[in-house]
Amino acid sequence: MNKLLISVTASLALMAATPTMAQQEGQQNPANPQTQSPGYSDPAAAGTQSTNFSDAQLKEFIKAQDRVMEVREEYIEKIEAADSQQEAQELQMKANDKMVSAIQDAGIEISTYNAIATAYGSEPKIRNRVDALM
Repeated sequence: MNKLLISVTASLALMAATPTMAQQEGQQNPANPQTQSPGYSDPAAAGTQSTNFSDAQLKEFIKAQDRVMEVREEYIEKIEAADSQQEAQELQMKANDKMVSAIQDAGIEISTYNAIATAYGSEPKIRNRVDALM
């Protein structure tokens, strides 16, 4: 459980660092999905969403989290070993792109993934449900 909590936190930190993908929720038009960014919402804002997740969403989250961990493990050493700040940022952006793709490939919306990750870290009920499904 602690490993998942640490990986969720690290994944969110890596994803939140990409300024080109982050958009404020207020700038998106929820009535028209075509205007919404394929990126993700601010992870901090995810905490304001409902935490009434279905088992299917939690299973998708677990699947996505496994894939995100693979990307994180692939890039963490490269980022730490980077020769410059710029190289580290470029690697971080590549990792972010791969994480976003991994989450979307798992069939879950980025905003839902972030909301579940936030709830996992702060709400024992969600943490217990996720752990039970693992």
